[in-house]
Amino acid sequence: MSTASSTFTMPLGPVHVALEEPVYFHLTVEGEIIRHVNLTSGHVHRGMEAMAAQRNLIQNTTLTERVCSLCSNSHSFTYCMAVENVLGVTIPERARYLRVLAEEIKRVASHLFNTAIQAHIIGFKSLFMHTMEVREMMQDIKETVYGNRMNLASNCIGGVKCDVPGALLDYILSMIDKIEPAVEEIRELYSTNSMVLARTKGLGLLPKEDALRLGVVGPVARGSGLRMDVRKDSPYAAYPELEFETIVDSGCCIHSRTKVRLHEIFESFKLIRQCCKRVPDGPTTASMRQIRDAEACARAEAPRGEVFYYIRTNGTDIPARLKWRVPSYMNWEALGVMMRDCKVADVALISNSIDPCVSCTER
Repeated sequence: MSTASSTFTMPLGPVHVALEEPVYFHLTVEGEIIRHVNLTSGHVHRGMEAMAAQRNLIQNTTLTERVCSLCSNSHSFTYCMAVENVLGVTIPERARYLRVLAEEIKRVASHLFNTAIQAHIIGFKSLFMHTMEVREMMQDIKETVYGNRMNLASNCIGGVKCDVPGALLDYILSMIDKIEPAVEEIRELYSTNSMVLARTKGLGLLPKEDALRLGVVGPVARGSGLRMDVRKDSPYAAYPELEFETIVDSGCCIHSRTKVRLHEIFESFKLIRQCCKRVPDGPTTASMRQIRDAEACARAEAPRGEVFYYIRTNGTDIPARLKWRVPSYMNWEALGVMMRDCKVADVALISNSIDPCVSCTER
């Protein structure tokens, strides 16, 4: 207990309503108002970077895809780019487009999942079920095209493992035509429903200056007015040839971060359509090259924000070092700002607004 009679400390977690994964919040509370937040993590550390130093370059494609579930494709994508950079491999044009196609399909499903969980925490169960139902249509695309509903296993060093023939590209386009109006209805509900607005608008504030100071990334940064998107700032794969907008909102609250994600879904639809229509013919993989003593890095825009991979090779097929930085690692620290002066009842909702992932942070 604090010396002030009205202030006390409150443990929350490591298992609680906001997350399926364990993280511990140590809250200093005055009445129902949070004055200070300490975060304790590390409950599910898996030692994946040490495991990567015991596997060869090809095996690590599978390992990195399991760093995180919702961003799984982004990790294997960025890892493969880092390896290609260190080996000096240039992937074929068709593979560049097919990589973007898989990435944007995953982005739509990830954003829909986060907004669905927001409705669940608010208590808007019908909106939760409706959003998840629409997300299932994206899951159907994944299963039909890639054979998997979560880890697509699409990327490989030098390109992509499987081609996507014209019939499947037409299938993707037809499904997007069905999904887009449903997502528009969801976006309208999140923008106008009084219960959603009462629980999200003006809550969990992260001012732009704090977002800059903490180095947050992804929709968290863009929801605080920062125009940051690796797809635009450091274009890779087929993104330089594709047309899309970086979505930014200056509201700095939960509602702003939700709007960014929902608007980004429509930009992903644009990218998916462009990839399906513009993907060139040709091979989908490039030949491996001699492994040398070298180091390289790569970065990409995952659904949660920037993913960064560093690799150092030593002339063998087992890397001397593989290091990655995930978006949740930076975004966690922002919760201390977002939760300050909010009510205890809003903790779960604020936590969800950064789209947190414990498994990738504690890799």
